[in-house]
Amino acid sequence: MVQLTSRSASMSVESVEQAGHSTGAGRAEASPGGPEAAPPAGEEPGRREGSPDRLRQLVHRTDPRDVFPTGLTRLTDTQFSVSAHWPRSHRFFAPVGGRHQDPLLIAETMRQTTMLIAHAQFGVPVGDAFVMWELRYTAMSERLELGDDPWDLTVDVSCSRIRRRGRSLGSMHLELLLHRRGTVLASGGGRISCTSAGAYQRLRGHRSAVLDTPIPLLPAVAPRTVGRTSEKDVVLSPGTEPGTWLLRLDTRHPTLFGRPNDHVPGILLLEAARQAAHAATPGRPFLPTEMRADFLQYVELDRPCLIEATSLPAGAGSPAGVFVRAVQDGEPAFTCTLHSPGRLAAGPGDARTDLS
Repeated sequence: MVQLTSRSASMSVESVEQAGHSTGAGRAEASPGGPEAAPPAGEEPGRREGSPDRLRQLVHRTDPRDVFPTGLTRLTDTQFSVSAHWPRSHRFFAPVGGRHQDPLLIAETMRQTTMLIAHAQFGVPVGDAFVMWELRYTAMSERLELGDDPWDLTVDVSCSRIRRRGRSLGSMHLELLLHRRGTVLASGGGRISCTSAGAYQRLRGHRSAVLDTPIPLLPAVAPRTVGRTSEKDVVLSPGTEPGTWLLRLDTRHPTLFGRPNDHVPGILLLEAARQAAHAATPGRPFLPTEMRADFLQYVELDRPCLIEATSLPAGAGSPAGVFVRAVQDGEPAFTCTLHSPGRLAAGPGDARTDLS
């Protein structure tokens, strides 16, 4: 758990934008320990919402409906608190069975929080590329039940093993704690690295042509078999063997492909893992309250990608789960282990309800 201190520096994303103008084109903010002053001792910092346009830029989202952080507070040079809001309904991160918030909101909030902190507090220019190598979280299903109250959250973040790349960030590990109204919702962590725009162009420039190349849309499996109600949100296509599917890519999807990308986005791979887990455990809803993902290499848009699912027996203190991997060109590119509470009962609303 991140230790919260009473003496901290609070900033809105609007102030990030002002700092970005003063430190040079493309740079979100100066390095930690910059000019922001701490409030007087004993005074709690105010948390203000940031500019929606700037927030979208810093979390790499183009549609405000897909942006979950609302503000940022620096506690120390390596500890931060991010306010966030989850909608009660979302066009993609829809409630599971009408009863629970979508646990993938945890993963997406962690991803956006990480990029916000990297840009606003570690001086990563907005044009740089992020690589998420690992992502994991654990949540409790009963704390994801919808209820009637607004879903305003706080994400406490602790950064470690920080490696610099000049004035910017090379890589770091993060531990995150999500809580709401004094109750912990989930804990997790991850590992990222950052690549300058120039280095990314040298590494991936040959793939830029794929941005203008239509990607064939494969046929979808039946939505209810993967916990969906609409074919537009299905990311699996029938495979040739039991427990296998082909990755289905709809580059027009407003959330999964909200901005041009020369490879398969990580959130789409997480959704593929969740859909495969649901299909591999028929007869009961699959609520991924535990997830551990490893991103091994880029998954290319224009080459077939096989999704494989293997059921896992229950272990000591852990419910039964599913191991999923994505294989492209004969090599594993992504692996994910997911667990769902065994006590969840099947019902008429097992699929995620599309409320858009």
